[in-house]
Amino acid sequence: MAAVNDTKFSHAVFILTGIPGHENVHLWISALFCFMYLISIVGNSVILFIIKTDPTLHEPMYIFLSMLAITDLGLSISTIPTTLGTFLFNSTEIGLDACFAQLFFIHSFSYIESSVLLLMAFDRFIAICNPLRYASILTLPRIGRMGLVFLVRSVSLQLPFPFLLKRFQFCGTNILTHSYCLHQEVMKMACSDIKVNNIYGLSITLLGVVLDSVLIFLSYIMILKTVLSVASHLESLRALNTCISHLCAVLLFYIPEIGLTVLHRFGNSSSEFLQTLLGYAYLMIPPLLNPIVYSVKSKHLRERIIRVFFK
Repeated sequence: MAAVNDTKFSHAVFILTGIPGHENVHLWISALFCFMYLISIVGNSVILFIIKTDPTLHEPMYIFLSMLAITDLGLSISTIPTTLGTFLFNSTEIGLDACFAQLFFIHSFSYIESSVLLLMAFDRFIAICNPLRYASILTLPRIGRMGLVFLVRSVSLQLPFPFLLKRFQFCGTNILTHSYCLHQEVMKMACSDIKVNNIYGLSITLLGVVLDSVLIFLSYIMILKTVLSVASHLESLRALNTCISHLCAVLLFYIPEIGLTVLHRFGNSSSEFLQTLLGYAYLMIPPLLNPIVYSVKSKHLRERIIRVFFK
């Protein structure tokens, strides 16, 4: 019996799906996805290039923005092979090891993005609530250490996922509802008790995404309190205007992320289509729109992008 189980495990594959019930328009959807990936990669790469080559942008806010751009690039690259393979070439099978590796990178980059958004909230908090000490608090070495700590935190917390999944036997049809692998969905395909994975996944979600979102919320309460205490109405609007880009990035990331987590853990079969839509929004919309939002809202960044392309 053990030999049979090992054979089932070693030959098991996962079946990726595009958008169930809409297979007849997969070619058009693939064209849309190709365009979105292209804009995401080009947009984030341009922001990284501009920030790296322009010394006047070597400030904390733009350094955090470059971290966000790197994370968005990682998210896009993690899903490109299987998503475009599924929609363009109908390549729907993925092996266990490849699936486990993909979900590790997807969840790691998602966790890192949550951490970067928290750092960006801290940057706005210091800039508005304690502007006189802004330069002394957010020094380049300190920013580097904070980024390294959050990187180690993200990778170390996500690293157990592939090993926890490796213990399971996968002996069913293993049809996923996305064109990529997510831990919440893959663990449900196991022919084993998934209690440990469920508890661990929920715990690190609470310690990571939920905790980060709560801290971001608290930082904006303090920002609002400080801004409302400013006598000048114009100065209050100017201070809040510097936070709009970050608020957009927070909403673009956390709304699909939290919604997808809740649906995967507590949803029923009737919510599969919503899971699919939220899954694609969660991984494709932030990398697509973040560079656009920051380029539009940041005058300095916008001017330098225009100068590069229209010399």
